[in-house]
Amino acid sequence: MELKRISVVGLGKLGLPLAACFAWKGFPTIGVDVDCHKIQAVNQGIATSYEPGLQDMMTTILGRLTATEDYENAVMNSDVTFILVPTPSDNKNNFLLQYVLETVGHIGDVLRKKSQYHLVVLTSTVMPGSMQKEVKPLLESRCGKRCGEDFGLCYNPEFVALGSVIHDLLNPDFLLIGESDGHSGSVLSDLYKCVCENNPPVARMNFVNAELTKLALNSYVTTKISIANTLARICECLPGADVNVVTSALGLDKRIGGKYLKGAIGYGGPCFPRDNLAMSALARSLGILASLAETTDAFNRQQLRWLAELVKSYLPHGEKVGILGLTYKPESDVVEESAGILLAGVLINGGIPVTVYDPKGMENARSVLSKSVIFAISAEECIQKTDVVVVTTPWDEFKQLQPKEFSRPNQARVVIDCWRILERIKQENNIIYVPLGVGILKNK
Repeated sequence: MELKRISVVGLGKLGLPLAACFAWKGFPTIGVDVDCHKIQAVNQGIATSYEPGLQDMMTTILGRLTATEDYENAVMNSDVTFILVPTPSDNKNNFLLQYVLETVGHIGDVLRKKSQYHLVVLTSTVMPGSMQKEVKPLLESRCGKRCGEDFGLCYNPEFVALGSVIHDLLNPDFLLIGESDGHSGSVLSDLYKCVCENNPPVARMNFVNAELTKLALNSYVTTKISIANTLARICECLPGADVNVVTSALGLDKRIGGKYLKGAIGYGGPCFPRDNLAMSALARSLGILASLAETTDAFNRQQLRWLAELVKSYLPHGEKVGILGLTYKPESDVVEESAGILLAGVLINGGIPVTVYDPKGMENARSVLSKSVIFAISAEECIQKTDVVVVTTPWDEFKQLQPKEFSRPNQARVVIDCWRILERIKQENNIIYVPLGVGILKNK
């Protein structure tokens, strides 16, 4: 395959790793962003967000990945442009196209001046119908050319998880390509063959099917998580029951599989909650019963309220709560919709003193938590300053904590382990160990 030149618009938590992966694989790559500080950092080989392996990759590709504010420079000097800009939710849970259309307009203006074939790839998540009804017409209008003849257009959402973005980009389960025409899809598919390290299957289809597949996949995963969490709550009420045992057996069935089937607490983050709600918004707009997605969302929100009540049940008046974990998952600094952040908010609003700690999420947490929250400098300090400790994110750092860190001589400390990562402390004196999903919880 002829070596393609790549441009990536939007150097955020997904855009920068994608651009870095292309450059790392040998493709000359230009990043476009409106943030001049981010542009300067990228040109210096500095990762602008935390993602495992990203900084090492940025150091390796210094000079092969450049960044600019100039759309014309990027598009004229590349063959394929990926768009990864925000698509925030509106008050009806639909995805807004404001930034996508603004970007598409800029690209169209440049394509009007360009004689060579160019492929435009939208990776940002959009509502079904957006590509055909809004993105494609705008692009054709601004460039004065016909899609599928003078330029190509694809919808190519990534299925990656923060904390493993680079691995997921290089080793995807599958590639989803919504294509304007067969040539466009083939160009993109062939490009990925040079990037992916695991020869993934490729699902090629029209725009609307690809848009719906993206929403459906994440909505399905949230349902699966909620089923596992329902099992965890049931196991807690049945002496001898253990959700790990139950879900491990369920995962052996090929129709189900074990991924995302770990009973604990509700899902969070920037994608799962909003994609599930977008699925229900889509169904409602079409007159289709949306109760499955809506029930999943309602159940997930109830999990936080349930956890807060559980914490209070172990907390006599005047005692303090420590929360270990503020990011929505390990190996990420994203705190959006995380259990730790939401729990801290509920407890603080109830007048309960809260101390928090997270290996990577402290800076982002400061911008969303009340000033009355105490930020510890370590997990050990968070534990020592509190009476009930809640482990809300299964960071490896927390798994390494020793029983002596939780034990104290004169009064038992309660440890509510949402992910069952500290089972070795359950036999220790002066520790009341409360693992979720296990049938030893007291009815209070």
